[in-house]
Amino acid sequence: MTMNNTQNLLKTAIVAALQAGRDIIQIYNDPKQDFGIEKKADNSPLTLADKAAHCRIMGFLEPTGIPVLSEEGRHLPYEERSAWDCLWVVDPLDGTKEFIKKNGEFTVNIALVKNQIPVMGVIYVPAKDLLYWGSEDGAFKATVTCGETFPDVEEILSAGKRLPLEMPVRESFVVVASRSHMSADTQAYVDEMQRLHGKVELLSSGSSIKICMVAEGAADAYPRYAPTMEWDTAAGDAIARASGCSVINAETGCPLKYNKEDLLNPWFLVESGAK
Repeated sequence: MTMNNTQNLLKTAIVAALQAGRDIIQIYNDPKQDFGIEKKADNSPLTLADKAAHCRIMGFLEPTGIPVLSEEGRHLPYEERSAWDCLWVVDPLDGTKEFIKKNGEFTVNIALVKNQIPVMGVIYVPAKDLLYWGSEDGAFKATVTCGETFPDVEEILSAGKRLPLEMPVRESFVVVASRSHMSADTQAYVDEMQRLHGKVELLSSGSSIKICMVAEGAADAYPRYAPTMEWDTAAGDAIARASGCSVINAETGCPLKYNKEDLLNPWFLVESGAK
């Protein structure tokens, strides 16, 4: 995969994420819309926005000729997927529960995985007009308003601020966690960070925004001792790695791998590369 081709694929992923984000926001802001909530086999919610975003993204990614593993798509057996040395890993609407709660903490996640490593990631937070991306050129963040028209993708790339951002010096070690009840494992991690760093501050957020918070330097760590799937993390993993952070298996300390036979992630830690 040449650098030029990688850049073209990044542009395709950015446009796909922005267009999907616009579709999501139109449904999100429609006062007459009930979201068409259904329950999937695992009892997790599925909305009209999930479906619309999936269709929009597939319209951009399918022409690349690279296979797509999407949360809302058909999941092919591992015997077939194992032959894919390169694939897109997509969550059209990460944080469906946050979408339904209308707290704005949901994202569009698109990642390019090569030889089980996420080499490119795009995350769009449409309710907050924030776009994150990461590739071999580094990780970046830009403000992109989810309106009728978007800036040209070249303008977006030029306007990106490199991650991690310059942050004010802080006295506490910042840990970002899910809004749900803190598990014993997470509490143990927080206790250990308190022992090592003194004061620990906790921040909460939904969806893959948590990984982006570490990547941009707003938080020092994100411990995840609860189930996630590959499409929940692949884009954020690529962005975090590109910003100099580590995303590792909490038990082995090894980087996460993708397009595994079991698409469930192990417990993992996202930790800042800053010393």
